[in-house]
Amino acid sequence: MSAVFDQPSLFKRSLPLVQGFDGLLAFAVFLLACAGLVIMYSAGYDHGTRFADHGRNMLIAGAIMFVVAQVPPQKLMIFAVPLYLLGVTLLVAVLVFGITKKGAKRWLNVGVVIQPSEILKIAVPLMLAWWFQKREGQLRPLDFAVGLVLLAVPVGLIMKQPDLGTSLLVLAAGLAVIFFAGLSWKLIAPPVLLGIIGISLIVWYEPQLCADGMRWPVLHDYQQQRICTLLDPSRDPLGKGFHIIQGMIAIGSGGMFGKGFMAGTQTHLEFIPERTTDFIFAAYSEEFGLIGNLLLIAGFLFLIFRGLAIAMNAPTLFSRLLAGALTMIFFTYAFVNMGMVSGILPVVGVPLPFISYGGTAMVTLGLALGMLMSIAKARRLVQT
Repeated sequence: MSAVFDQPSLFKRSLPLVQGFDGLLAFAVFLLACAGLVIMYSAGYDHGTRFADHGRNMLIAGAIMFVVAQVPPQKLMIFAVPLYLLGVTLLVAVLVFGITKKGAKRWLNVGVVIQPSEILKIAVPLMLAWWFQKREGQLRPLDFAVGLVLLAVPVGLIMKQPDLGTSLLVLAAGLAVIFFAGLSWKLIAPPVLLGIIGISLIVWYEPQLCADGMRWPVLHDYQQQRICTLLDPSRDPLGKGFHIIQGMIAIGSGGMFGKGFMAGTQTHLEFIPERTTDFIFAAYSEEFGLIGNLLLIAGFLFLIFRGLAIAMNAPTLFSRLLAGALTMIFFTYAFVNMGMVSGILPVVGVPLPFISYGGTAMVTLGLALGMLMSIAKARRLVQT
């Protein structure tokens, strides 16, 4: 009889599940999630069930994060090769059997319609971290070459769909792993320099390159139009340039302190396209102004620096590379989204983490956060 009363309480039995969670990382995510719910209510309250669905997606992402955080990093390694091979196989299937929508072949019907490229956002950094872990202490130039091939295959298949936004995210995550693995600056500097020179030449010769009838051999027509629209949105203010112009108007009209919660005219008069998804940063800027933007950026920077701190203190090379790459995913998401809405970068389909509406992206974020939490827990267990 006494054995029944001696059993630990439910609280004590569940304590190991949350023990070791990184409180600072969780706090940063909580603040960003609150900001996302606030602006989603304002931008999407008259947009069907968008606000409720956004809250549901956050709960699903939180549950995924909690479950994945219970998996030790050494067990995450087991999934690296199978997940990568599955993702690449599905990308090839998309190329052959994929569903085409709006000129892009990105989806596959396997009983339910899925977008396989989303798997590679996690599979590629997992695979590359596994690859360099297996070669720890004996890295050769050939190992980095193989890593680049492992990255180039999925990125090339995703660009073929075409999906520039997702390919940029996968590329950024993969390059982060290769860089953190110890790639020499001598190999990094030349392509960066060539990129700067190329961008400068495009800006300088924009009138000739973007003239009517001019076609760029490397890019698709829509990609060329996006770059030309970025350089001069007034070329087509009611067409291709409409998104950028309205986004910049909304950001500028917010001023220092913003127009106030639910008081954004550009947002609620529906001048901002995709105001609950890709362009939600414009709606946020209009209502909360420069001060609100700085606070939001501070929240993302806090999340990114915390992720990098977890990476630096991770107990194994695999954990360090994976945590660094996952953190760079958050950076790339935020930087590209804010940049495209502000007219600094071309418009691509990249959501703002925790702020934009999107079920698939939220699941990816939940997976990434769960892995970061798992790595943080492993570090604390080693220390104790």
